[in-house]
Formats: sequence, C-alpha cells, structure tokens
Amino acid sequence: MDQPRPPASWPAGISFWIVDAFTQVPYRGNPAAVMLLSAWPADDWLHSVAREMQLSETAFLVPADKGFRLRWFTPKVEVDLCGHATLASAHVLWSTGIVPAEGMIEFATRGGRLTCRQVSKRIEMDFPAKPPQPCEAPPGLLESLGCEAVDVGRNAFDFLVRVASAPILRSLQPDFESLAKVQARGVIVTALGDAKGIDFVSRFFGPRVGINEDPVTGSAHCCLGPYWAGILGKTSFDAYQASPRGGELRVVVRGDRVTLCGHAVSVAHGEWLAPIPPR
Repeated sequence: MDQPRPPASWPAGISFWIVDAFTQVPYRGNPAAVMLLSAWPADDWLHSVAREMQLSETAFLVPADKGFRLRWFTPKVEVDLCGHATLASAHVLWSTGIVPAEGMIEFATRGGRLTCRQVSKRIEMDFPAKPPQPCEAPPGLLESLGCEAVDVGRNAFDFLVRVASAPILRSLQPDFESLAKVQARGVIVTALGDAKGIDFVSRFFGPRVGINEDPVTGSAHCCLGPYWAGILGKTSFDAYQASPRGGELRVVVRGDRVTLCGHAVSVAHGEWLAPIPPR
C-alpha cells in the first residue's frame, strides 16, 4: 500500500517540538518530544532518537489514511499507551495549523484509536478505561516503596497502591533499583486529595521502563478514574500528580472510556539534523 501523502502544511525535513503537557506554564507538567515524519524509518532509529531526547516519552507522528499514526518511546522501550505525549502531539498539530483549530484529531496507536478535541482552550482526549482489579501486593512492591497500603490492584499495565494520605504519598522515596524488579510497566501510588478542589493525588514510578518518576502520567488516570469512581461514587474528578514538576488533569469516566483533559505549552522547536539511515 502506498504511504498516504502528508498534509500540505507538513514541514519539510524532520521537525520536532518539546511540549510541556498537563500545564499552562513552561517547565511544569510533563515534557514530551514530538517528531513529525513523512514515513516510518527503522525501529532502531526511533529508539535512538528517544534515547537522545532523554525525556519520559518521545512521540512520533506519520500521516495515515485517516488522521495520524502515533507511536511512543521512552528512552528504553516502546509503550502501548501514553497520555501526555498524545496531548503534546495534538497540541503541535493544532498550534502549527496542520489541523484546523476546530478539527478533531484521530490517532491510530498500539493502544487503539484515540481522538482529541479542543474545548474551551483545553484538550480533551478520549482514552480506554483501564480499571484495576484487586490483588495481593507482589513480593518487594511495598518494601520498595517504603509504605503500607490501604488497597492494592493492578491492570494490564501497572500496579496501583493506595496509601492513607496525601502527605504520605508526597514523602515517598522509593528504592528504584528494587522497584524495577516488580513485573509491571510501573506503579501508581494514589491518595485522597488534601487541597481544595482536588479529588485525588497520585505519583507514578516506572524504573522498569527507564522512568524513575514520571512527572504527569495521563495513561495512569485511565486506571485512577475508574478506581476513584468506585470509591467516591462519582465520575468526574479534578486530579493532581504530585511529582516535583506537578500537573493537573480533569478526568471523566464514561463507561469503558475515560476523557482526560489538560493544557499544553510548547517550549522548543527545532530540526533534526542527523539523517535517517535507509531501511
């Protein structure tokens, strides 16, 4: 099959952006790199670029028959679902005029079909719900976190650990070497919010995939939204990820889907000079 033709506004060369996601101000939220490609190069090259960027995620976009094909890489692995780099990708497509401001964006990903819209200056992303199932803590999990758990669960990606309070959550200093031995993409730690207007807080640790602590993790809220819906008996939440950078999300649970809402701001734009080797 022929490669779909890029939009007329698609930049020449290899352009990339650094975008802070889930924040309205630079240097907070979660930074992601977004790179626009006309066709897919070899996977080794994508991994090399992600290692060069050294951000929690680098997103690669290629035009598709309908919308765009989107892949996400940490400095160590390709992942199946990523919220903040999806938000950053949508922000780049709208801010550059590649997609009209009023247009919906559709991404084909390893995590399924994802769509984004701009609503009241925020980006709304439609993601699959990934609710946790109750489970016993595996050996080493709580010891690596250095905490006791009120509740433990897991979904296809991560373990979820609820602790007794937000101050306990903020004080955690995990043993990342030990935590990397836990068989999961990462560990979500959560607690009830302790600030006005914040329903719950969280942190995300992913040393197994090369991210000791992720600043703001959209995909973790595909788990957190359904979990807190069961605890609090409602479906709309204002959430805060209490990493050193911090980030804010609006989370709405809609059956087997979750709407993740947030802002993004571009902090850098450049051209990749190293050539793409032939496949």
